[in-house]
Amino acid sequence: MQKSIGIFVVFSATLFAQFNAKIIPITPQIQKRMTEGNSWRKGCPVALKDLRYIRLTHWDFYGKSRTGELIVHKEIAKEVIGIFEALYQEKYPIRQMRLVSDFGGSDWHSIEADNTSAFNCRNVAGTKRWSRHTYGKAIDINPLENPYISTAGYISHKASLSYKTRKHQNATPQDSALLLRDDPATKIFKKYGWKWGGEFVGEKDYQHFSK
Repeated sequence: MQKSIGIFVVFSATLFAQFNAKIIPITPQIQKRMTEGNSWRKGCPVALKDLRYIRLTHWDFYGKSRTGELIVHKEIAKEVIGIFEALYQEKYPIRQMRLVSDFGGSDWHSIEADNTSAFNCRNVAGTKRWSRHTYGKAIDINPLENPYISTAGYISHKASLSYKTRKHQNATPQDSALLLRDDPATKIFKKYGWKWGGEFVGEKDYQHFSK
């Protein structure tokens, strides 16, 4: 592990490949992506100086090591790296991990792309309350395989309908991405004190972890 001014870097080796991660303050270039991509704007309750940009390694659905990106609150940035390093060691697959600003700040389009994301200055759907994503303290992971299901059992995204039944059925990457209560990936988040939407009473939000 090495540390430089304003940047936190992690390297660790597994039997498969090397996990890399870097924490960076929000630069003018990243700020431009966020504002032009409608994920941050004036009036958001968290200042850009309190957010951190993370680049980190993850396994994709083809068994290849990829570099993804997240924006989270500075208070949990190192913790998030610890979580994703553990996920990497478990070979938990993540289809892709891009900033939600790449999707115009649209939660819908990010989910349709099965994109794992964190910070997004937005309300909880159907309310005027700020989402935990607004504070950079929530992560939605593989959202198509881990859908939001309303109390009435409704799923908005057609590609998620086959994942309404929550059980592992085969060894495909999509099946491995499905999160259950006792799965290693779920336990990793819980170990760090994160709450899982799969344990909400009534509605279920299987993709959602928050601090």
